[in-house]
Amino acid sequence: METETRVLTKDEPKNEEKSKISICDLTKNNTSEILQKMEYQLPVYLQGYTDLFTKYLHSFNTTFGTCRISEKQFFDRLGINHQVMEEIAEYWNFAKNLTIIQIETCSKFVQDYIDFRISTIDSLDKSMTSALEYYSKALSEFNKK
Repeated sequence: METETRVLTKDEPKNEEKSKISICDLTKNNTSEILQKMEYQLPVYLQGYTDLFTKYLHSFNTTFGTCRISEKQFFDRLGINHQVMEEIAEYWNFAKNLTIIQIETCSKFVQDYIDFRISTIDSLDKSMTSALEYYSKALSEFNKK
């Protein structure tokens, strides 16, 4: 049997160096990969919801657009007072405006929540940087002894 002898180049780490696993590197690399994957998926989600709401809008416009002709004939035959329809329209406008306000409030809440989380991450980042600096100094003092 022939054994293979391999010469390492200066850029190639030795097996000892390859086998040293850092918890910090593992955490950083794996977390970064997961977060990047989530970030890359965001356009897919946004496009999917855009397509979905476009379909909803088209469906409602088609359904209620063709319904209008039949509705007018139906209500004209029943002799329903037009004032009732105006009251219904006023109610629907109120409900629509309330829904729009709720959507805007929810969007504002989400934006504030995201801003809060970003601020929290910034604070954590500063605290961790400070703690790691202290940790490094403590280790260097320990190594001096």
